[in-house]
Amino acid sequence: MSSLDTDARRLLLTLARSAIAAWLNDQSLPAMPDIALLQQRRGAFVTLFRNGELRGCIGQPEPLHRLGEVIIWCAVAAATRDPRFPPLTPQELPEIELEISLLSPLVPVRPQEVIIGRHGILVSRDGRHGLLLPQVAAERAWTAERFLCEACRKAGLDPQAWRDPQTRLHAFTAEVFREGELALLEQR
Repeated sequence: MSSLDTDARRLLLTLARSAIAAWLNDQSLPAMPDIALLQQRRGAFVTLFRNGELRGCIGQPEPLHRLGEVIIWCAVAAATRDPRFPPLTPQELPEIELEISLLSPLVPVRPQEVIIGRHGILVSRDGRHGLLLPQVAAERAWTAERFLCEACRKAGLDPQAWRDPQTRLHAFTAEVFREGELALLEQR
């Protein structure tokens, strides 16, 4: 997965923020520019932070739709449909920092192959799914075993379900970037 330049990152972050603002203000969602990057089929997550704390996170891990559509949908959903939080209000939007995680394709993985800080994980069993982005385990200094247990919990499974051969594990990597980090780069 190639690394995006600053302009491409800015484009995606601006698209996400514009989509949230439009939705919160009962306006039409932004038109998607005809740019090759936005036409790629990619999985992605949009995460919202308020005062450094998680305020919403929704994503689509499979590359089923064009990236521009995924960013717009995930941004609005992170702001309004994350069941852990009340919907974002227009007054909160200026206090929100956006982060985007662009995912590589999902690949089957064995537990001993999971690398903390590099891999995200998707645990699947009996129609239940739990996904954790790579940055989650790294930020919390989890071991690979703890990471797998937490992904199982998120799926509503027993924390040790990852040990059962019936449980499917998929890994992915992510290119992660935030508005604040982009602003710092642009000041240099």
